[in-house]
Amino acid sequence: MLQDTINLTLEPRAVTGKAVRHLRREGTIPAVIHDHGKDSLVVQGNGIQMLKVWQAAGKHHPIQLKAGDKNFTALIKTAEFDPRKHQLTHIVFNAVDANQKVDAEIPVRPRYAEGNESSPAERNGLIVLSHLETVQVKAIATKLPDFFEYDAEKLVEIGDSVTIADLLIPEGVELETEVEHSIATVYEPSALAAANDAAGGDAELEEETEAAEGEGGAEGEEASEGAEDSSDSKGSDESKPSSDEAPKEDKKEA
Repeated sequence: MLQDTINLTLEPRAVTGKAVRHLRREGTIPAVIHDHGKDSLVVQGNGIQMLKVWQAAGKHHPIQLKAGDKNFTALIKTAEFDPRKHQLTHIVFNAVDANQKVDAEIPVRPRYAEGNESSPAERNGLIVLSHLETVQVKAIATKLPDFFEYDAEKLVEIGDSVTIADLLIPEGVELETEVEHSIATVYEPSALAAANDAAGGDAELEEETEAAEGEGGAEGEEASEGAEDSSDSKGSDESKPSSDEAPKEDKKEA
């Protein structure tokens, strides 16, 4: 399922580096547009509008950008936030070719039966442990779905699980995550507690932490080039609503 078209108007930016501080105080957020190996375009925009775009688009929904007399179709590469104030401080956009496939992470979420907000297993007192929150895909930007859903009604008894193979993948979207990868599994509470005790800690927390570290490490190696120095704007991607959460990133702004 694709959302409606997301549009954002930006203005060319004359100031860079630490001089962008006064922009933020005025409610303006600095940004950069990387365009297929061409010179990066430094821009700025209304902070409220840019935050709404980030919340709606994440890193997988194409955005129609207008910057001065130029127009781009772009994806958000990074969104930086002040770690203390939790305010948006900077965005990096990657312009994409309308006919070229791009890599993206698509959120995964459960689909429950009408009138329910949990799986049959959870309604019977069992625990459903999620192993995966996003799926790596490749597709033309305009074909990227906003999310994938799995049928949570399949999670009934202990040991039941859903995998990537259970997702409905739209035509034109290529999976890059292995189809055997588990998304969610049903456990008995006492068995999970025993596993926690045997591990000397929280088994569920350890599993989630390892997954998060793996994602963070991979993204850290992909920090974009051409970023400008700004000592007061280092931060990480702010958490979006749980269905569309993006990995955290720290990088210098452009």
